[in-house]
Amino acid sequence: MAHFAKISENNEVLTVHVLNNSDMHNANGVEDETVGQQYLEQHNNWPAGMWIQTSYNTINNTHKLDGTPLRGNYAGIGYIWDEDNNIFYPKKHYASWVLNTSEARWQSPIGDAPDDLTDEEKVAGTHYVWNEGTGAWDKTTP
Repeated sequence: MAHFAKISENNEVLTVHVLNNSDMHNANGVEDETVGQQYLEQHNNWPAGMWIQTSYNTINNTHKLDGTPLRGNYAGIGYIWDEDNNIFYPKKHYASWVLNTSEARWQSPIGDAPDDLTDEEKVAGTHYVWNEGTGAWDKTTP
């Protein structure tokens, strides 16, 4: 199965469609993204160039099954298509965060949350949350 993101004029993902791989075969029987785009245009009345193939198994520019990652992340509804960097990424949650294009994800300006929780803290549900006001990671327990 092949997955294609339907994107808006503002490069926002509107929906994701699934195609049979056979709907992507070119004249030589080889899977070809442009054939899939043309198929989707014909059957969905949306321009071929606004259908971008995405991989169900790609997250943060890593393939879950040790394959080759495709376009940073699986394109979810509301994600952004970044043609210049050839990646999909989610909307920004915090004003201070910056886009890490090599990993196709947002990061805090001081890096990822600490990884110092004890086993007891983890069992208790303790985790870190970003505090935009202080620009720091706060430890919290439910």
